[in-house]
Amino acid sequence: MENEPEVNMLLAGDIGGTKTLIGLYERAARPRQLAQREFATLDHPDLGSIVGQFLDASGSGARVEAASFGVAGPVLGRSASLTNVPWRVDADAIGRAFGIARVGLINDLEAMAYGVSVLEAGEVAVLQEGQPHPTGNIGVIAAGTGLGEAFLHRVGDRFIPAASEGGHADYAARNEREIALTRALIARFGRAEVEHVVSGMGLVNIYRVTHTAPCAAGVNPADPGAAAAVSRAALAGTCAQCAEALQIFVDGYGAEAGNLALRTVATSGVFVGGGIAPKILPALTDGRFMRAFVDKAPFSAMLRRIPVKVVLNQEVGLLGAALHASLTA
Repeated sequence: MENEPEVNMLLAGDIGGTKTLIGLYERAARPRQLAQREFATLDHPDLGSIVGQFLDASGSGARVEAASFGVAGPVLGRSASLTNVPWRVDADAIGRAFGIARVGLINDLEAMAYGVSVLEAGEVAVLQEGQPHPTGNIGVIAAGTGLGEAFLHRVGDRFIPAASEGGHADYAARNEREIALTRALIARFGRAEVEHVVSGMGLVNIYRVTHTAPCAAGVNPADPGAAAAVSRAALAGTCAQCAEALQIFVDGYGAEAGNLALRTVATSGVFVGGGIAPKILPALTDGRFMRAFVDKAPFSAMLRRIPVKVVLNQEVGLLGAALHASLTA
């Protein structure tokens, strides 16, 4: 029997502060996933060990022609140090270790930006229908373990993703309650950055300020799952102080999404990604998020015309990394 032709695959990774997703894809306009596995990031000493385990377990025998990894941190040249993980990722070292000729390394929000460009209608929830401008840019913001931001610049008839470290910019308080929060953050961290508010750890930071009495839901801010517990208590109505914390969080999220829209002139749309947004969707759709988003006179009218969508596909960063790999192969 003649040997079957060798199949060339794309390897993609989405490396976050909490979890890492690795997948094998077949090349297509929207790369088609063939295998995928989730790893707890901090359970492994480096990315190479995760990639090795994944390839060994996949047993596909396919040749990987190109790979791309989205990492939660700034990418400088061919390497990156992750912001919330004690890892350094080197694209060339990964290529040598696994015999992959072309390995790309991009910021995780840049990978997400690639991914949102091929999302389908059922993979998003609409917060504001808006009226996309045919020549506008797109903004992407995602709160999870940390806060990431990216944008897609429109160049002719194409969108070109670009990374940023906007999550580490200074937090801007807009009222007396947020000023009190800012003071608490400065006392704790030396400065107040957006990620100190709009992220999982940010929600816990807010919890520490709103709770002047014991938590009615029994949330312990020192627990690893404290942020999720605060959200659950807030949505269930079992703790008024947790509900206030979530309200401040949503206000901050909406305000920063609006800031991103202004900075990038994202008149073609803003996508809200990350692990938190789908879990607190009722709190994002009650009007609070969008009020903070558009409350930016004299540009409120422009912001009301921007489509705003929550990304429901939790593998959008992995999909985007696969798309980036297909473009480099």
